[in-house]
This record gives sequence, C-alpha cells and structure tokens, in this order.
Amino acid sequence: MPDSKTVAQYLPLLRRYARALTGSQASGDAYVVATLEAMIADPAVINDTLGARVALYRLFTRLWNSISLNDAPKPVEPSLPGEQKLASVTPRPRQAFLLVALEGFTEGDAARILDVDVVTLRRLIEESGRELAAEIATDVLIIEDETFIAGQLEELVESLGHRVLGIARTHAEAIALTRTKTPGLILADIQLADGSSGLDAVNELLISFEVPVIFITAFPERFLTGERPEPAFLIAKPFQPGTVSAIASQALFFERSAKRRERRVPA
Repeated sequence: MPDSKTVAQYLPLLRRYARALTGSQASGDAYVVATLEAMIADPAVINDTLGARVALYRLFTRLWNSISLNDAPKPVEPSLPGEQKLASVTPRPRQAFLLVALEGFTEGDAARILDVDVVTLRRLIEESGRELAAEIATDVLIIEDETFIAGQLEELVESLGHRVLGIARTHAEAIALTRTKTPGLILADIQLADGSSGLDAVNELLISFEVPVIFITAFPERFLTGERPEPAFLIAKPFQPGTVSAIASQALFFERSAKRRERRVPA
C-alpha cells in the first residue's frame, strides 16, 4: 500500500475526476471517501506494482462500478453545467474519456484502471466522442495536404457527429474556406503541400476568431519551437483514431464549459 503522503498528493486529482464522473462534488467525494475507507480496511486492495495513482483510480473504479445504479447514464437538464451534462454519457465510455482527456493517463494506464485491453479502451473513447458530439456538434476545418489522412480525419469527424466545413491543403485554402463560415474546431497539419505552414495559417485565422485547435503532425518539434496558439493540442503522426476522438471531445467540451463559466462571472 502506498504511504499516506503519496496518496494525499493524488486526492485533489481523484476528487476532480470523481466530480466529473458523478456530476457533483458531493457525490464524487462520497466515492472518494469510500475508496479511502476500503484502502484502510484492506491495504492489499492497492496493487503497488501499478503505481500509486493508477492503483488508487483502479480501486475507485471498482467501487464505482460495483454500484448497479451507476450502470446507466443519468438524465440531466439542458441548462446544467458541462460537468453535469457529461453524466448523461454512458458510464464506461464516460470513464474512458475522462481518464484520458481530463486526467491525462496514457492509454495503457487508463486500460489498467478500467481492467480492459487497449483496443477496448479505444472503442470506449470513440463511443464517448459520438455521445458527446450530440451535445457539442460543430463545424470542423481540416488543414491537411495528404489525401489519405485528410480522408481518415473527415470520416472520423463525421462518425462523431460533427460536420466538415472543408479540407484545405495549403495556407491560402484554409483562409479562403473560413471567409464565409467560422469553424468550431480546427484539425491542422503543420507542414503543407506547397511548403506553407499550417501553424502560420492557424495563427492568422485566430486573429479573427477563437476556437480550439488540434495539430496532427509528423513534425511535433515545429509546434514546440514555433509561435503556437492557445488553447492548442498536439497529436503526433501516425495517430490512433481514438486519441483524436478523445482530444477533439476534450477540446470542445471543456472549452464550452469554460465559456459558460466566464459568462457567469460578474464583470
């Protein structure tokens, strides 16, 4: 069993996860307390070989999934904050999405927490993306010069319930596509067909409007060293569709939640 100091450092993170999973801090904290009580009653329930944080979340997950009421999505009001709307997503996909997108676990660690293989985890994440898209469907601009990859991204975006605004192969095409309609999300390569930069194109677009951006590139070092927009996410090629699904849902869901919070803050 990890020592108390090690467990304590992860409790704020577990409380955050529990709130997002249950839809309320009070309910989430009740499961966190139950997790700590189970750990104290039987230290053997924590498997140190997994690492303290993974083991803690795995125990929490076992307790959460042991309650039959948690096997179904919760009905929620349309006016509820984003964290509570998330509770309407089917439980297992919701857990997979939150572990990867909110908590930052690798696919391997998230799979261990849920006691599934990585292939199943990816399927759950893709399912969560489709369910979340019902709440956050938007127009997506794809900036990608490789025809096959652009087609993959278009198929993935549409399978999640979003609409493709257009596919741009160059900086100039990206600017042209947004003259009449503003996207809600941008998926962009960095090195484009004519030698132009997707990073430069995105920076120019964001002068006029603000949307989340996901860079999908074989040249991640150019993202890390160049002038990059915020918020922006980075996925290296070759990519897994489940990763794109999780990050796209994360970018849209938490960006919209943040905007709702901003509107509630008095000037």
